[in-house]
Amino acid sequence: MPQQDIVKIAIQMPGAYPQLIQLDQKKPLSAVIKEVCDGWNLPGPDNYALQYADGVQTYITESNRLDIKNGCILRLTKAPGRCAEDLYKGIQSSDSGVRCDSLKQLACVSTDVTFAQEFISRDGHSLLVKIVEDADEAPLIMTHTLTGFMELMDHGIVSWENLSAVFIKKIASFVNAKVLDASIQQVSLAILESMVLSSSSLFQQVKQEVTLERLLSHLQVTNQQIQTKAMALLMALLQTAGDADRQELFAFLGMKNLRQYIYKNIIHSSASVGDEMAHYLYVLQSVTLNHLEPRMRMPLDSYNQDQREILHGLRQAAFETESENSLSHERRRSLCAKEFKKLGFSNNSNPGQDLLRAPPGLLALDTMAYFASRYPDAYSRFVLENSSREDKHECPFARSSIQLTLILCEILRIGEPPSETGSNYHPIFFSQDRLLEELFCVCIQLINKTWKEMRATQEDFDKVMQVVREQITRTLSSKPTSLELFKNKVNALNYSEILKLRQTERLHQEETLAPPVLELKERLKPELLELIRQQRLNRLCQGTLFRKISSRRRQDKLWYCRLSPNHKVLHFGDVEEDTETPPIESLQEKIPVADIKALLTGKDCPHMKENKGKQTKEGLDLAFSITYDVEEYSLNFIASSRTDFCLWTDGLSVLLGRDMSSECMRSELDILLSMEIKLRLLDLENVPIPDCAPPVPKPPSNFNFCYDLSQAEQ
Repeated sequence: MPQQDIVKIAIQMPGAYPQLIQLDQKKPLSAVIKEVCDGWNLPGPDNYALQYADGVQTYITESNRLDIKNGCILRLTKAPGRCAEDLYKGIQSSDSGVRCDSLKQLACVSTDVTFAQEFISRDGHSLLVKIVEDADEAPLIMTHTLTGFMELMDHGIVSWENLSAVFIKKIASFVNAKVLDASIQQVSLAILESMVLSSSSLFQQVKQEVTLERLLSHLQVTNQQIQTKAMALLMALLQTAGDADRQELFAFLGMKNLRQYIYKNIIHSSASVGDEMAHYLYVLQSVTLNHLEPRMRMPLDSYNQDQREILHGLRQAAFETESENSLSHERRRSLCAKEFKKLGFSNNSNPGQDLLRAPPGLLALDTMAYFASRYPDAYSRFVLENSSREDKHECPFARSSIQLTLILCEILRIGEPPSETGSNYHPIFFSQDRLLEELFCVCIQLINKTWKEMRATQEDFDKVMQVVREQITRTLSSKPTSLELFKNKVNALNYSEILKLRQTERLHQEETLAPPVLELKERLKPELLELIRQQRLNRLCQGTLFRKISSRRRQDKLWYCRLSPNHKVLHFGDVEEDTETPPIESLQEKIPVADIKALLTGKDCPHMKENKGKQTKEGLDLAFSITYDVEEYSLNFIASSRTDFCLWTDGLSVLLGRDMSSECMRSELDILLSMEIKLRLLDLENVPIPDCAPPVPKPPSNFNFCYDLSQAEQ
């Protein structure tokens, strides 16, 4: 008999010595229980059952018996049917003490689905409903009744929609009552929450019966359990409501007042917020911020007069336009284009084109307009300060605003439905009426500050925005409770502080690695570096298309360069515009690798020296050259991207017998090392690893599920 079919367990019973048995999982459970009863000389084994003695005391059934592990301790107890019958009778006893004890026990054992099925099959839940509707019992008995009812209903055996209107009114009256036992109100709030979440018809009934003023007053009590259950019901109402009902609820509650309620009575007055309450605060934050989603998804409409006026209002707020009406149409159009360019729009002749991307859509226009009207001095200072800088050093207000709005939408998760387990709420949300707009006003000024600290140019725009995202994320993670506190913290977290934090975290990450792991890392490096070298050489063998830049900087000619398969010759030559990968024989020029003397990059390249003073920072970053034939001749390159630059300079370094040094190589090495170490440290003992890869499945009948990224970019 296989070992897994036998489980060694202990079975307890009050007043008797435990039995140590070897449970045969193939033997019927009734036979096992009979053997245990025989061991204690107990008659009627049908009246007994086994359940776990520790933790959740679940009954053992044929469906869950395989979960029993070696060393488990079980207990011989009443069979669920017998227990349900005894409690059903006890609840109807004329003795209030017996009723109270029976209902208390019912509240405990109803968490088990096996018992719940037995009790409900005797129509026991209807008995509890009648007790609630009559409302003649003492508070303690009523609390046990409601708790037992809630536990029974949680199993989903009986539909919530079967409940009578009388019962719903009675539960709602418990919630609406100004003076009532807190335990009764707590369970009643939980019952109403389950009703609302179960169906739209019950949502309407609860909405009609529950007094929202009373629901808000529950947020003011000192009892955190009442606060949490009231918040849970409120979130259930908001989440389950249709658009019209939700708008009505928002209008009635007044989100500003509701936030003040929560900020004053829950966040500000409490040293800590429980996990359940944190989840409901997160849900409220998510549901409220998602009201901004339609604006975020909507691109600007060039034919919409209101939107065009807002755009021109931004320009007029930044620049003096008193004499604009006296100008001719062409002159006014030229002036507008010039001013929109100073504002930082990419398409200065038609700035609305910049706002076609959704998200952030019209939300970016809203935040810019809010900043200009709410803080006009700060707005003018930002625009005018950057208008006076050199072109390459100016921080573009419009472009920065659009990207910042998108970043804030992503950080605040606008447009994402709240998750069932989320709890990452921002206390600042409850202290601020227009959180997104106010955060934008602080952070757009932060961008200007960080831009200057980084001495950034237009080419550094993405790097600056990455730093700003990190500044915002780190500051919000510290849970600031007010906008002023956020402003102080985020401005203190300057660029140099970000660099220090990154360095500290990197060092800490390396320090946490155990010495054997560090040793493994060093041993793996040569092998992975060789893998990267081979990839670089293969990439050079495939070849790349380059552009020729003449002295007039006209990008009018293309040429192709590739390495021969034996890695001994570089072939290159002019090609036509539509050429993809020309055969190596068509490239007439060639340079033997043995003749290459040096690899030059940046300003050391001959073609960069020739155009000294004219080259851009981007050109310098992408330029490289090889010298050959005693350094009298050179082949000059300008890569189309930083990736191509890294691939070619690394590959040429390998050909010259030098170490690769690009940032791409370092990044790829880190990724490969991390992945390889994780694979090496996997616990694969007794895990069969196949000798060959699994077969590739057949392709699907259609590819309609594929996402067209090209359309998304447009």
